[in-house]
Amino acid sequence: MIENPFRPSAGATPPEIIGRSGLLDEFKYGLRLGSGAPGLLTIFTGARGIGKTVMLGEVHDAARQEGWAVIAETATEGFMGRVGEEMLSLTQELGSGPQNRRITAIGAAGFSITTQLAPERQVAWRKLGEELLHILDNKHTGLIITVDEIHAADRNELAQLAASVQHFIQDRMPIGLVFAGLPAAVSDLLNEGVATFLRRADKIDLHAAGIRDVERSFASIFATAGFRVPPHLVQKAAESTGGYPFLIQLVGYFLWREAENNNGTLTDAEADRAVQAAHRRNARTVIEAALSTVSAKDLQFLRAMAQDDGPSIAGDLGERLKAKTNLVANYRSRLLAAGLVEPAGHGKIDFAIPGLRQYLRNLNTD
Repeated sequence: MIENPFRPSAGATPPEIIGRSGLLDEFKYGLRLGSGAPGLLTIFTGARGIGKTVMLGEVHDAARQEGWAVIAETATEGFMGRVGEEMLSLTQELGSGPQNRRITAIGAAGFSITTQLAPERQVAWRKLGEELLHILDNKHTGLIITVDEIHAADRNELAQLAASVQHFIQDRMPIGLVFAGLPAAVSDLLNEGVATFLRRADKIDLHAAGIRDVERSFASIFATAGFRVPPHLVQKAAESTGGYPFLIQLVGYFLWREAENNNGTLTDAEADRAVQAAHRRNARTVIEAALSTVSAKDLQFLRAMAQDDGPSIAGDLGERLKAKTNLVANYRSRLLAAGLVEPAGHGKIDFAIPGLRQYLRNLNTD
């Protein structure tokens, strides 16, 4: 029996990336052009669960297929130091480093390195980067640095990285930088002094996939496995995802599991059970994690939003909360930065995470 192809975990590669065709064309073209190509500066933004980390994985694969070295980091404390350690390792492997460090593979698939020696020398970050990039340039390749979750980053470290990469680009070195983060955090970064050159980056806002595309994907994957899933259940399952990649993976995962347990068939009851299980898991892994850092006042604001069936009007929220306009604006700014809400037209906001409205309504009835 074919194993379950759905992998509903952070950054895992799905069986099919839906609605993302062509997004990396400019980046791939930049890999071929090399130094200074605009596609080598790319920023992915979007709500939690929209597939930013998966797109970074696609970036890694594309770069390695062209023989570029890749350093992938998450913007937790000290990430600049970790990037520096990776650059040092690559420099020693590719240059005249100690003989007990070696490259195990290099070519079309990129670099694969084994090492037992810890870095023993401290080199200025920019100087180290220049040394590595010169080595890579001589090999007709380059370096891609990706940084995930920049909304959690120390702004000083991000500024240092941006300034160094700008320096490398000005010196026509083969460097690429790809970020991923929540929309408000990305906007803040682009407006900060030293990082303003990143405004020239290819900014890709990831949105929900089309429901029809999700439906076609589900139908194809289940048919290939020989599962018998009635079209109306495939449609219902696709609609339950809202087109959000993480929910697509969750719903597909639980549908597959139900079908496996029922000799490859699905009834309405089993499909409903799968969808409910998917949304419970989404609530635990995405919604509760996102809400864990909000204040009691912010949560009160979100609950007021949940009273609406669609986008909320700022004036209405002010009346419900008996809050002045400036206070509503403060709530809005904080929740935008947290990735919990998103603009929905002039004077309107809506929830940015699928299932959050219903989750909050359930809280209000507890």
